[in-house]
Amino acid sequence: MSKSFMEVLRLRLRALRSRALFLQFAGVGLIGATVDTTVLYALVSWTAFGPVAGKTVSWVFGIGVIFAINEWWTFSAYGKLGLRALLRRLLTSYLVRFAGFLVTLVVLSGLVYWFDVWFLLANVVGIGVGFFVNYTCESLYTWKVHRD
Repeated sequence: MSKSFMEVLRLRLRALRSRALFLQFAGVGLIGATVDTTVLYALVSWTAFGPVAGKTVSWVFGIGVIFAINEWWTFSAYGKLGLRALLRRLLTSYLVRFAGFLVTLVVLSGLVYWFDVWFLLANVVGIGVGFFVNYTCESLYTWKVHRD
């Protein structure tokens, strides 16, 4: 028997309101943001990468770290077991987080190029804005926390 749209919506909203899950996700996000910002700083400061190109590379590293920790800790009770399921979640995570990445990149670019904000500060602001997109999408689409 399939659930009604309203039942599914209610389950999803309840899952997103989990304080423990949110705090774990935020803590892991802080670690990922640190990796992202460190790689961004190194690329922009020590190579020919500009803020946008550097952000693209640093995002890949940061998301890899975030996925590994979320898989092991935050969402360890969710998702099917097995290599195929793990690879599917990894791919889904990168695809889902791409929306948050675009938000972050737009904020970073706008702050750096239009308002002359230091690229690391702009990155942190962008990560903060993209965080809520990532939390919602990862919870609902990668680990499907609304399902039993």
